[in-house]
Amino acid sequence: MAVADCLHFVRAAELLHISPPALTKQIQEAERMLGVRLFNRTTRSVSLTSAGEVFQIEARRALEQFAQAEESVRRAGRGEIGRIEVGYIASTAYSGVLQAELSIYRKHYPDLEVNLREGALARLPQLIEAGTLDVAFLRPPVTYPVGIDGIVIARERFVLALHAESPLARLDVVHPAQLRDERFILPEQESGTLEIGRRGQFHPQIVTRPGRLVAVVTMVSLGAGVAVVPHSVVDHIVIPDVVYREIHGGVVPTEIAVAHRRHEKAPAVRAFIRQVRDRSKAAAA
Repeated sequence: MAVADCLHFVRAAELLHISPPALTKQIQEAERMLGVRLFNRTTRSVSLTSAGEVFQIEARRALEQFAQAEESVRRAGRGEIGRIEVGYIASTAYSGVLQAELSIYRKHYPDLEVNLREGALARLPQLIEAGTLDVAFLRPPVTYPVGIDGIVIARERFVLALHAESPLARLDVVHPAQLRDERFILPEQESGTLEIGRRGQFHPQIVTRPGRLVAVVTMVSLGAGVAVVPHSVVDHIVIPDVVYREIHGGVVPTEIAVAHRRHEKAPAVRAFIRQVRDRSKAAAA
C-alpha cells in the first residue's frame, strides 16, 4: 500500500522505516505469491498494473477491516462490547431495582447486548455456576454454590396479602399472633413467612407452595390462605379480592442482591459487578 500510494520505492521505504532493497524484495515476493505483476517499473517511474489497481482496492478494504477488528477487540477487552446474561426473579423487577441497574449499565455500555431470563430463586445461583447466566437479581437468603457471591443492593419490607373478605382485612395493621390459625401460601422466598411465625410464636400452616408471586397472590384471591410478600408487589400485582396490610411489631425485612461469580473473567460482566458494588457501597454510606 505504501508503494501504491507513493509510486516511489525510496519514499515508500522511508515511510515504512526499512531499506529500499528490503522493500523491493517484499514486493517481488508478493508478486511471486500472487503470480502477477503489481507494478510497472522503469528507471524513471513506477505505476500500478491493472492487477495492482485491483489489489490496491482489496488491500485497502482488508486494512480497514483489520483496523476495525483491532478496535473491536480493544473495546471487548475494556468490557464495552459483548454480551451479558442476566437472571432475575419477578419481585426484583417489581421493585424497580433491576431496571435501575441495567439502565445505568446500558448508558455506559450502549453496544453491549443484555439478555434477560426470569428464573426460580433456588436455581439462579446454580445457573451462574454452570455459566448459563452471568449475574442474577434475587432475594436472600439463598444457598450460593462455592465460588458464587452476592452483593446486597436494596432493602424493603414484607407485607401481608389477604382475601378481601377475611376478618383480618378490616385491620390496618395485623399482629403476627393473629395469624396463628391462618393457612399460608408460600412464595419462593419463605423467610418472611418463617419470621412471622417466630414473632407470633407458632409454626405456619403451609397449604401450598406456588412459588412465583403472581401465582401466590392469585391463590390468595381464591381464598386459599394468606401470604407474606415483598411490599413492592402492592402496586404491581393488583388482583380482585386481594388486599395488602402492614405487619405489626417492626419491619420484617427483605433484601435484593445481585449474585455473581467470585472470580469473573469476562470484562463486560466484571464492569457490571463493579457498578453494582460501587452503588451498593454508596447507598450504605
